[in-house]
Amino acid sequence: MARSVWKGPYVHPSVLKKAAKANETNDRKPIRTWSRNSTVVPPMVGLTFEVHNGHKFIPVLVVEDMIGHKLGEFSPTRTFKGHAANKKAAAKGGKK
Repeated sequence: MARSVWKGPYVHPSVLKKAAKANETNDRKPIRTWSRNSTVVPPMVGLTFEVHNGHKFIPVLVVEDMIGHKLGEFSPTRTFKGHAANKKAAAKGGKK
């Protein structure tokens, strides 16, 4: 369920503070965050965030199209390694 419109987007206060400081000092170092549920807002555009996925930090460069989405959407938590394959069929050149 979506957040109420009258409440506005949720952004963790420390993320917003770090983004404002980076914008005023024109600092382009990545901002590390564990706050995957923070919404991307216009002051964040052009900044790089390192979003934690539970294992490591994934660098995310924020562009205009990301406004309104959550930071966690751009840092996948699972690695898809493919479906289990039938090794005999793969050796013969395909399934028949």
